[in-house]
Amino acid sequence: MREPPMKPALQKPPGYRDPSAPGKPVARPPPRKPTLPPSFRTKRKRRSCCRTCCCFLCFFIVILTIIVLVVGGVSYLWFSPKIPTFHLQSYRIPEFKVTVKTDATYLDARTVIRIEVKNPNTKLKVYYGRTQINAIVGKGESETELGQSEVAGFTQGIKNVTSLKIESSTKNRLIDDKDGRKLKSGYKTKNLEVRVKARTSLGYVVGRWRIGALRVTVSCGGMTFKSLDGGGEMPKCTVNFLRWINIH
Repeated sequence: MREPPMKPALQKPPGYRDPSAPGKPVARPPPRKPTLPPSFRTKRKRRSCCRTCCCFLCFFIVILTIIVLVVGGVSYLWFSPKIPTFHLQSYRIPEFKVTVKTDATYLDARTVIRIEVKNPNTKLKVYYGRTQINAIVGKGESETELGQSEVAGFTQGIKNVTSLKIESSTKNRLIDDKDGRKLKSGYKTKNLEVRVKARTSLGYVVGRWRIGALRVTVSCGGMTFKSLDGGGEMPKCTVNFLRWINIH
């Protein structure tokens, strides 16, 4: 028996793709970076400029500090600044009257004080601001102020010695009856203790420049009239410098 003829194979149309065939991997587009607003964008150039400026400023400050320290040290060694010395030359009370009245005790007094100021520096002048001076007598609870006066500011030359004359007075000063009796007795026997306290500012002069102007307190006295009239060595004063350094 004759076999029927075979049918020709169907031709696949162009672009046909077999669904059962494995597909080729599809390339994905690279991920896009998120777009940040201008305020969140990094500014590398500006940050680097700021860092450079800060480094330069720190370096400049360090160099300037070193220069100032070196110049200050050399200047200190060259000028060798010294604190002026003060001596109490004389302390006179031409008028001293204690009056006991029915209501209270009153004091009238006049003082004349001389203080010697020495500038020991060989390369520096010293200038003094306005000086406030208090004359005091007695000690402890009976300490009494006899008046207050002021000395105008002045400049003292190199290796100079200046004598300051200070006059002060008090009128009808009310004092305690007990203190009045002690002061009157001490004045007659010359056992009355006297002292002077001065507050001023001092600094140094280099050419036309003034350096310093620090506040100081000068305390003189603590002795009696007898010791002052003895003609011995002038009592040296104590300089309270910067409130914590005492120079005798």
